Amino acid sequence: MSFTLAKTERLAAILAQAPVIPVLTFDDAASGVATAKALRDGGLPVLEVTLRTPKSLEALQAIVSEVEGVTIGAGTVLETEHVQAAIQAGAEFLVSPGVSSRLIAAGSEAPVPFLPGVATASEAMQLAERGANFAKFFPAGPAGGPAYLKALLAPLPNLHFVPTGGVDLANAPSYLALKNVVSVGGSWVAPADLIARGDWAGITALAREASKLKAR
Repeated sequence: MSFTLAKTERLAAILAQAPVIPVLTFDDAASGVATAKALRDGGLPVLEVTLRTPKSLEALQAIVSEVEGVTIGAGTVLETEHVQAAIQAGAEFLVSPGVSSRLIAAGSEAPVPFLPGVATASEAMQLAERGANFAKFFPAGPAGGPAYLKALLAPLPNLHFVPTGGVDLANAPSYLALKNVVSVGGSWVAPADLIARGDWAGITALAREASKLKAR
């Protein structure tokens, strides 16, 4: 299956909303709602809720129902079953750390945009052959960082990336300066210790700082 123009355009619009997409993991719905509000108030309206905990889908659904002004995606989509479960919970886009033939088929057929993950030129080429214009670059730091993405620009000029994994406030500008990077993903804007303490003002402050970063 290939990636359709309509969903590609929708994904482009989502990724253009902010330079940083918070990558979030929740153990309960209440902390998910409070964190989402704090990030939104700090200027980061696009959120990725990872499917890594038993309460992740519950948290995602609660955010969709209770928090206005945000766009919620489901991250760590690893199985075809995750695709349907995330959509039923209200996810507006899907993100995977890597790709498989089954997952590409399920993701490209889903009614919401799909951001598949790559770590190598070969994986990126496979997505480009299927018509993908966007990919998650993961794990960005260990996989080669900004220099690696810069090297991919010439052979794959139509593929744009969202680097995630080892991205923080210090190195995010190096990624965002690249022509083939549209935004970055990171957990530094909502660290686990601030969520555990309920320091929503602290998270808003981190989000506000990150929202001032500029993509090329």
